[in-house]
Amino acid sequence: MDNKCRIYLDNCSFNRPYDDQSVLKNYFEAEAKTYIQNEIINNTFELVWSYMMDYEILFNPFDERKTQILKWKNNAVVDIEFSENNVKIANDIRKQNENIGVKDSIHLACSIEANCNFFITTDGKLLNKTVDNIEIINPLNFIQHLGV
Repeated sequence: MDNKCRIYLDNCSFNRPYDDQSVLKNYFEAEAKTYIQNEIINNTFELVWSYMMDYEILFNPFDERKTQILKWKNNAVVDIEFSENNVKIANDIRKQNENIGVKDSIHLACSIEANCNFFITTDGKLLNKTVDNIEIINPLNFIQHLGV
């Protein structure tokens, strides 16, 4: 494996462009997420997908959004399936951070299992959390971190 930056974009990040773009934070995060997606296509970053992404996308009430987001699964270098290991990691995460929900802990566990460097989210509740083995960051801070 080469040393490409491996990332996990959560469902909130994929949905950011559909949020109210008159809110500057949403606009800049959506632009940053679009940049990240372009770099995935350019093979600068490696995208990781998971069964929890599939599960959450099923419940997206907007068919076009669901279809557009699900297409990104084809760009993933890894698709993490359900396993006892990621359930154990998720449970450990929830023990360390009681305010992280089950679905979010599974997303994080899958990103850790896939050896991601970054977990990219726009979820403010997750951004202030510390989880071993993964850096949780929003799209804008991620590209700033890279010096883009």
